[in-house]
Amino acid sequence: MSTTLSQRIPTALMHQKADQSIRGLIKRSVQSMSSFASDTAGDVAILFGLMAFVMFGLIGAAVDMGRWLSARDQTQAALDSAVIAVGRAMQTQPNVDQQALGKLYYDQAVKTRLTVVAGENVKFEKVTTAGEQSVIGTTNARIATPFMGLLGVKDLYLVKQGSTPASGQNSEDAGSEVSKATLSIGGVNLEIAMMLDTSGSMAETTSSGNAKYLDMRDAASDLVNILVWADQGTFTSRVAIVPFSGDVRVPSSILTAVTNPLALPSIDLSTGNQSYIYKKTPCVAERMGSNKHTDAAPGIGYYIPYEYTSAGKCAQSQSSDELMALSNNKGNLLAKIAGLEPRGSTAGHIGTAWSYYLLSPKWSTVLPSNSQPASYSDTKTKKIAILMTDGEYNSTHDNNGVPTTAHGAGGSANGNSSSGQSIAICNQMRQSGIDVYTVGFNMSSASSTAVNTLKNCASDASKYYDAENGEQLKQAFRDIALKLSELRLTK
Repeated sequence: MSTTLSQRIPTALMHQKADQSIRGLIKRSVQSMSSFASDTAGDVAILFGLMAFVMFGLIGAAVDMGRWLSARDQTQAALDSAVIAVGRAMQTQPNVDQQALGKLYYDQAVKTRLTVVAGENVKFEKVTTAGEQSVIGTTNARIATPFMGLLGVKDLYLVKQGSTPASGQNSEDAGSEVSKATLSIGGVNLEIAMMLDTSGSMAETTSSGNAKYLDMRDAASDLVNILVWADQGTFTSRVAIVPFSGDVRVPSSILTAVTNPLALPSIDLSTGNQSYIYKKTPCVAERMGSNKHTDAAPGIGYYIPYEYTSAGKCAQSQSSDELMALSNNKGNLLAKIAGLEPRGSTAGHIGTAWSYYLLSPKWSTVLPSNSQPASYSDTKTKKIAILMTDGEYNSTHDNNGVPTTAHGAGGSANGNSSSGQSIAICNQMRQSGIDVYTVGFNMSSASSTAVNTLKNCASDASKYYDAENGEQLKQAFRDIALKLSELRLTK
């Protein structure tokens, strides 16, 4: 059927409008799709969510690690301080309960530490290895890690583990060996000559009510107990005991080797109607000649003179008064100290000289084989003289070996006081590399000369001690012992 023009125009317009509508719809759809395609709001949200998760994880891990570092440092410091405390106590109290004492110090030190995982086990034990006594402290303390726990790490040890976990174990269950804080006692050979005053004034009592010589015996015994350690295999610690009063008594085996074999059994110093006959004693007087203050080996021209007295007896009249050369036999050393009793005057220069001789390698040929000193050049050996007295050095001998207080005796053989000779000998000791410690006991009434003698003999001001009573004397000897015991903290 044919249509007229008038009929076709509206239809064309309708199709045109329809086409325009479709094209518009398509255009808007394309624009909408393009707009959606170019919209990144969703990506940012997703990325932000992922980043926030990581950031919160890192912050949480940082919090866990911060807590761990703080607790670790406090735990290690507590372990170290407890080990030091136990080590010091062991030196002065050999039978101390190291576990109870160490735990007491440790618990006190961790009071402010963050809470740790239940079941912490702290141990302290004494071991002896390669000549050294050590205190070993261990702990298995752990701290919880709530943030890192989301990744499977529930807790962390507060000290480094020394073993790896067995198959199937978590890292926090790694074996029982933990890092060790070790206080080693030893590491150097010690040769100590201890001069002990046994003059008559040592029978006096102090303000504490004890006789001075009893306090001296206790203090000297403490030092022996601290410094003569059990295992002498790698590093040795030997002590010599030099009792002195108006003279020094020498064991016969040494005496015959250091004195003139032509010495007379007696000497006659009678004058006019006065009879002064003096007999040889088993004690020695001061050395004379060019080596009077040195450690030159005894021999022709350098012999040590016998002491002569009217009765043939010396101040150190008992065999228990004999000096004892270097020894690491703790039982014999303690027995020697326990047998010392006060008698006689005070010839401090002779005691000082024999402290020097017993440390000198030049005297090795006249000393027992197990008492021979090491070379001065031995860098692994420390040589120490400890000189203890309660007052004025007041006794010398003439050139015949007769005490200058005796009738018929002349002046001092060396033209110098006991104090002056002591200082000269101390100077020689220090030049030989010997550390000199001096201890004055109850010297509040002593003269300035007596005090200055000890101060001038000491290697430095820190090595001079002034003890007023028995407890202070013990503390002085303990302090010297602790300075010499080479305590060092290791890991």
